[in-house]
Amino acid sequence: MRLKWPGAFCALLMAVAGTAMAGATPPPLPAEHLSVEKLPPPSPHWAYLFDFSFNNETDERVYLYDGDKGRMLGQFEVGYYPNFAISPDHKTTAIATTYWSRGGHGTRTDVLEFEDNQSLTLRGELLLPSKKAQSGAVGEFNVAYSADGHFLYVTNLTPAATFSIVDVAKNAVVGEIDTDACIMVMPSAQRRVSSLCENGRLLTVTHDESGKETSRSVSKPFFNVDRDPIFATSVRTPTGAMHVSFLGDVYEIDLSGAEPRFVEPWPLLGAKERGHWRPGGQQVVAYHAKSGRLYVAMHVGGEGSHKQGGTQIWVFDAKTHRRIARWPVDAAKHGGAFALLATQDDHPLLFAATENSALLVMDAMTGKLLHVEAKLGQTLWSMMNP
Repeated sequence: MRLKWPGAFCALLMAVAGTAMAGATPPPLPAEHLSVEKLPPPSPHWAYLFDFSFNNETDERVYLYDGDKGRMLGQFEVGYYPNFAISPDHKTTAIATTYWSRGGHGTRTDVLEFEDNQSLTLRGELLLPSKKAQSGAVGEFNVAYSADGHFLYVTNLTPAATFSIVDVAKNAVVGEIDTDACIMVMPSAQRRVSSLCENGRLLTVTHDESGKETSRSVSKPFFNVDRDPIFATSVRTPTGAMHVSFLGDVYEIDLSGAEPRFVEPWPLLGAKERGHWRPGGQQVVAYHAKSGRLYVAMHVGGEGSHKQGGTQIWVFDAKTHRRIARWPVDAAKHGGAFALLATQDDHPLLFAATENSALLVMDAMTGKLLHVEAKLGQTLWSMMNP
C-alpha cells in the first residue's frame, strides 16, 4: 500500500533539508589531552587515610584528606596488604605491596612502588622478593626509611622473619637480614635497625653501607608477652617509639643512644579503672611531639576486646604521665574510634577514623569536633602524616 504525505508536511521536510545542506559543516571538536594537576602547597593538616577495602582487598586505597577544608584531595591505589613509609623530605611515599596475576590469585609479585607526593602519580618501582609481610596492621615500622633517606627497610614474613635493605639511590635490594622471629623495622643512628621479638625482647642489627650485617644484640625482655602483650602498632617519638599494652601500660623505647634504652613503664589507668577500661582498635595511639601529648582510644571491655573501638579518647602528658582529658566519641552514631592520628604543627588536628568508616576531625588541644565525614571508604584502619 502506498502512503500519501500531506503536501504541507512534505514542503516542510524539503525546507529543513535545504537549510541543512546550505549551512557550513560544523568543525570537529578539538582533540583532548590528558594532563596531571599538581596539588596545592602541602598543609600540615593533610592526612593519608589507608582504606583496607575489606570487601575487595586486592584493590586497597590511600586517600589524601584536607582536614581544614573537610574534603578529599586525591587517592592512589596500593594493591594487596601494603605497607608504606614517607621519605624524610616528604616528597615520596614508598609502598611495599603485592599483586596477583589473576586478580586475587595466580602468580604473586611483590613490588616497592614510589609515589610522587605532589601529583600522586607513580614515578618508579622495584621488584621485591615475594616474602613481604602481609598484615592489616599498617603501622609506622613495617616499612621505614633510614634517617638520611639512603636506605629503606621492608619487613618480611613467610612466616620466617627477615627484613630487606633497599638502597634508594641504586633502586636495588642490597641485603636481607634474618631477624630470628622478630618483626618490624625501627631505624636509628649508625645504620641500626631494631625489631620486636616474640619473647618480649628487642633485637638490634647494625649493617654497613653495602647492606651487610656487621653486628647484632638482643635486649632483656622489656614487657611480659604472656601477662600483658603490647600492640604492634606504635607511634614514633623524637627519640624512638612508644607502645601501649593490652591492659593499658605505656612502654617507651629510646633508640637515640649507643644501645636501646627502655623507659620505666607507666599506667594509663588508675587502680579503680584497671580491668574495666582498656585500649582498643587498630591504630590505637597518636602522639603530638611538640606538646608531648599522647592520645589513646579507650573502651570498657574484657579480655579479647583489644580490637574494639574507643568510646572515649584519653589524652595524656607523656612527660608527666598525667591524664589531661577524656573526650567522648559518639560510638552509637559513628562507631568507636578505631584509628588515631595527630598532625605535628603548632595548632594540631586529631583525626579519628571509626569502626563505621566515619572520619572525625578534632582540635587536638581542646577536643572540639570540627568536622565529620559520615562515610569515607570501606575500612579506614590506619592513617599517616604525609
